[in-house]
Amino acid sequence: MKFYVIQTIMGILGSVGFAVLFGILDRKLIGIALGGGAGWAVYLLCTANGQSVFAGLFVASLFIAAFSEILARMLKAPVILLLVPMLIPEIPGGDLYYAMYDLVQRHFADFGTSANKVLMEAGAIALGIILASYISKLIRNIRLHLIKRV
Repeated sequence: MKFYVIQTIMGILGSVGFAVLFGILDRKLIGIALGGGAGWAVYLLCTANGQSVFAGLFVASLFIAAFSEILARMLKAPVILLLVPMLIPEIPGGDLYYAMYDLVQRHFADFGTSANKVLMEAGAIALGIILASYISKLIRNIRLHLIKRV
């Protein structure tokens, strides 16, 4: 239990750190902290319950992207401004490091395996973002269509 609490706090700090680095210093910072920490907690929950890393990253990025869409409407801010710092904890930095290390050391078989894993993880994150964005746009279009009918 202690491990998950510490991991969630680190997710919050990572998101807030990059938000500050990007110059976000107003009330958006609280939402970014909540989204980054909750997204990392979702990932940990998925992987702790036997899901693969890829499924965990997909579900976490879907959650983060949906949360960013909602928060962006509430704060009247661009979605990308909120989404990028929240996604920082999800980035497979360790796997990317090992892929590049294998490439530099000319361990091409290991590089192929590592690079494939990184690309699949990045693809899972991208698919979660795309799906949440598409659903958000679909809901917005349905709302506009229903308002025009009335």
